[in-house]
Amino acid sequence: MALDLPALEESFDLIAPEGDRLMDVFYTRLFAAAPAVKPLFAGTDLRRQKAMLLRTLVLLRQSLRDLDAIVPALRALGARHVGYGAQPEHYAVVGEVLIASMAEVAGDAWRDDHERAWGAAFTVVAGVMLDGAAAEALDRAA
Repeated sequence: MALDLPALEESFDLIAPEGDRLMDVFYTRLFAAAPAVKPLFAGTDLRRQKAMLLRTLVLLRQSLRDLDAIVPALRALGARHVGYGAQPEHYAVVGEVLIASMAEVAGDAWRDDHERAWGAAFTVVAGVMLDGAAAEALDRAA
């Protein structure tokens, strides 16, 4: 799948200065849209969690032109999420909420091509993470 790199880079650069706000908007929206995931964060330092998610997004932005380089990190991230209780169905909700949060933070500068580009990118990222999660689940079952 070919990603729209200019739209991804441009849109991320719009919201990057508002990273902390993006994380606040994202988690507020996530817990409203999917209250069932809130208990997964019960023992989590949410401030630290927000910082980790933001770092992951920055890494993704830096790696857009060579996604193969971050595949191992994304697979490992998916594997770790098994231990956190994340389920495959959570990924779609997270993607929708993340993109909606980006749009909110970007405001009027957000365009339809940004939305499409992030939808495609999230599909790729979630697919790799889900592969890592599936491998981890098999290892735990063995």
